[in-house]
Formats: sequence, C-alpha cells, structure tokens
Amino acid sequence: MRLKLTSLAIALVVWFGSEAGAHAPKTSQEPATAVFRVEVWGYVASDFTRRVWDYVELRRELQKGLPSPTVTDDPAEIRKAVRALAAGVRVARRKAKQGDIFTPAISVEFRKALIPEMTASTWATLMDDNPGEFSNRINGTYPEGKSLSTVPASILAVLPRLPEDIQYRFLGRHLILLDTRANVILDRIAYAIQCASCGGLTGKFSTTCARFVRDR
Repeated sequence: MRLKLTSLAIALVVWFGSEAGAHAPKTSQEPATAVFRVEVWGYVASDFTRRVWDYVELRRELQKGLPSPTVTDDPAEIRKAVRALAAGVRVARRKAKQGDIFTPAISVEFRKALIPEMTASTWATLMDDNPGEFSNRINGTYPEGKSLSTVPASILAVLPRLPEDIQYRFLGRHLILLDTRANVILDRIAYAIQCASCGGLTGKFSTTCARFVRDR
C-alpha cells in the first residue's frame, strides 16, 4: 500500500493520544528491553533504547507546557499544535547532532542487522514510496508532500521496537528516526543499507542498487 506524507496526514494519525504508526506494533508507554533477531554484543541494544526513551521523556515534559490538545478536524489547528510541539523540541534539542541517538557503535550494529535482510524483494519494498535523498538535518521537519518509505516487516523484526509515534523511515538507503507527533527528524544513519544482494531486481531498482553497490 502506498502512503503519501503530508504534515496534516501525520498530525491526524499521530496527534496526542493516537496509536503508533502502521509500520510498527503498538508498544507500551514504558521502556522495554530492545529485542533483536540477530545477536547484538555488549550494551548496544540497551543503550539505544535508553537514548530513545530519554527523548520520549523530554517530549512528555515539553507537552506539559503546551495547551491541552482538543479533538478537531481543522487542518490549521492541527498544524498549529504540531508546530508548537516541534518548536519546543528544537529549543530543547538545540545542540542535537547526528549520532546522539544512533551513536557510531549503534550505527554499526544496525548496519550489521540489515545486511542479511537485504534481498531483492526487500529492496523493492523499500523503494515503494521511498522519497530518495533530500536535506534531512537533525531537528529538521520532514517535508510536507514527501512520501514515506514502506518499511518491511522483515526489517522491523531485526530492529529494536520503538515507542509510540517514533518511527524508522528510509531516505534512499539512509535510515532516519522520525518523531511523527512533532514531525521532527531526530537522528539518522547514513548508508544504513548495504545492498549486497539485488540480482533479481529489474528496471530502475536494479540500476539504483547497482549504483549503491559500486558506492560501498
């Protein structure tokens, strides 16, 4: 199914009290130990989970200072609420940089976990509505009108489960962590996808994948 992103669509789905995004199972409101299908060494899994939940707690505190959300179908009011939360996030995380959540050690393990999952069919699914690369600075807004990549279940199965309203998305083969409640890009892993097996692809997919393999 193809999903087109607009800030309004995000807000309608994920505004306060909403359910988690369709790409991830609903989780509890409390931190849980990250579950990987592949082996992860050392403290990496728990460190990632702690960093994500530290952000969720920060957002929860920021929401206390905002007007109580109301049920509305007014696009202007929804955008206003999302932007107010995003503004608070940006102020609170004004020193945020790439690697604050996806540390170098965590990024290495994510890339390792994705390698065995990167089949031709998975790559084709990832390219479904994949918006490709665009400016995605940390604390930046996911642009209105840009599509959201499909994230296959096989990939979600090997990555840690995320709290409500935090999602994995791909921009080309880069992985970002997206807060859909504030529509803010929290962090990213450049070239998270190591495209080692794309022989079954045809057309634009095979061409794209071949270029990625050459870039490795």
